Amino acid sequence: MNSQADQTEQVETYEFQAESRQLLQLVVHSIYSNKDIFLRELISNSSDALDKLRLESLRDSDLDADTSDLHIALEADPGQRTLTVRDNGIGMSREEVVQLIGTIAKSGTAEFARKLKEAQESKDGAASARLIGNFGVGFYSSFMVADKVTLVTRRAGEGEGTRWESSGEGTYTLQPVADAPQGTSVTLHLKPEDTEDALFDYSAEHKIREIVRQHSDFIPWPIRLATERTEDGETKQVTDTVNSMKALWARSPEEIKEEEYQEFYKHVSHDWNDPLETIHTRAEGTFEYQALLFIPSRAPLDLFQQGARRGVHLYVKRVFIMDDCESLLPDYLRFVKGVVDAQDLSLNVSRENLQQDRQIQLMHRRLVKKVLSTVKSMRAKDADRYRTFWGEFGRAVKEGLLSDYDNREAILDICSFPSTHDPEQETSLRDYVSRMQEGQEHIYYLTGESRSLLENSPHMEAFRDKGLEVLLLTDPVDEVWVEQVREFDGTALKSIAKGQVDLDSEKDDKEEDPERAQQEKDFAGLLSWMTSALAEDVKEVRLSSRLTTSPACIVGDSDDVTPTLEKMYRAMGQELPRVKRILELNPTHPLVTALRASHAEDPLDGALPETAELLHGMALLAEGGELKDPARFTRVLAGRLAAGL
Repeated sequence: MNSQADQTEQVETYEFQAESRQLLQLVVHSIYSNKDIFLRELISNSSDALDKLRLESLRDSDLDADTSDLHIALEADPGQRTLTVRDNGIGMSREEVVQLIGTIAKSGTAEFARKLKEAQESKDGAASARLIGNFGVGFYSSFMVADKVTLVTRRAGEGEGTRWESSGEGTYTLQPVADAPQGTSVTLHLKPEDTEDALFDYSAEHKIREIVRQHSDFIPWPIRLATERTEDGETKQVTDTVNSMKALWARSPEEIKEEEYQEFYKHVSHDWNDPLETIHTRAEGTFEYQALLFIPSRAPLDLFQQGARRGVHLYVKRVFIMDDCESLLPDYLRFVKGVVDAQDLSLNVSRENLQQDRQIQLMHRRLVKKVLSTVKSMRAKDADRYRTFWGEFGRAVKEGLLSDYDNREAILDICSFPSTHDPEQETSLRDYVSRMQEGQEHIYYLTGESRSLLENSPHMEAFRDKGLEVLLLTDPVDEVWVEQVREFDGTALKSIAKGQVDLDSEKDDKEEDPERAQQEKDFAGLLSWMTSALAEDVKEVRLSSRLTTSPACIVGDSDDVTPTLEKMYRAMGQELPRVKRILELNPTHPLVTALRASHAEDPLDGALPETAELLHGMALLAEGGELKDPARFTRVLAGRLAAGL
């Protein structure tokens, strides 16, 4: 960051970093049909600042701050074409201005800029708006209607304020202000009326009232608009409160319009899209609370980033306590946005003691059950909306199968998984169970990196021939939860790549198959020899009942860690003891029968070890595994092919 100082004026000019400058330009010129939202974002920021000041004054009785008339003021000057949004809230220090206003760059900036540019080039206005909302750059939407923005702020309790100014062209200035009032004012120098971007006159009283009524009517602080009125030939300055200040969550759902829910969601989430689902609930009796929660229609960009912000704000008797309250909902529901207002908590409750608070724990349990039951109801009533939910948040929800034992059955009940039943539609476990064949005892699954890899896996052959449905689990979290979840509603889950598989036993209790017994006897010598020859790589070589067309496959014991999970642990720096797996042979495959015949005829044949090595390598490749020595495998294979020509 470059700077130059004018000692006389004490004005410092800073350059945005290259990525930040590019991002700012994209936001300024974003394709968004409704530019009115800039005022909603500024009012929401002011509301947050007032919330924080009231909380800070409750916690710190020595704070030098005026809290006697907390409000938001809107001041328009049509002659100068300016609009100012002012609050007397917590304000910002100079360092906070640099961090929160002067710098856009944060993790994911380059990726965000790339996606936003693609959306603009494709003329996809909805995608542009969604990305801006997800990234949380609402303040910068001011530049969609202004060619210069001036911000003056002073943090409560500090003696000096800061002035920040930028025209959105890549630089901004900072200047100390000795007599700045407590709080923050943002003055927009609106674009000329004759420009393409000036679609509306945002200095006009009727337009400001319209935006506040539509987007910010529920803000709990008074929003005052100063205007001039002429009465009896005399012009007077008049100030009106232009919002109702009704806490939406405290009202009866029957009297709330859908549009009001949508605007409140956009206020608390800073999302440009409407929510997918609204959850308005309250608990009465010995412990009372009200909750207004929302399930977004799109996943935030940081859903799987460490340290991503939560979306539930905690109030006590309509007094804001904290945002991003982690104790109200578990991590796997971190995408849920909204407000919870408790009646009996202390106003001085801190993040540190929230987890131990019995009332918070009770709210946590009830809210989790309410969210899960809402999703279950969504699935039953509106399949399309449920598919949208699962496509956006399914991976996060499945994390709960590992962390939330008490609600594991409820989580399983709202999960969907790809399966061999329908390549286009995912299935619930309940629907899978309803389709199980007569005598089938297990819910079969296979984990791996992609659907195509799993569908072509040798492990699938016998299941495909017998028409048995298999779940195809490809999310990284699937590798972990299937190790802990043993059953669903009394039906056991079973990996088709682990342990022994005897599909005939699923149908009935047959006596030992004499043909199978003869095969075991015929192949005993070969199996024993191969187990010894491949001892460095496998723990056992045995005949398979799961193969129909492939010569061999690799399987694990019932409690073995899967190869994919092994890779995941190693990628995280956790080394595991090497797991030897089992090589299964198809006793009807020509290659295997020829190998048995060669071994019976000449057990000392020097080509036999190479053939066994090739069989093992082929089985590894067929399941998407990695060869220990690819170069050697290639040499041996080339030699065997040449010998056969």
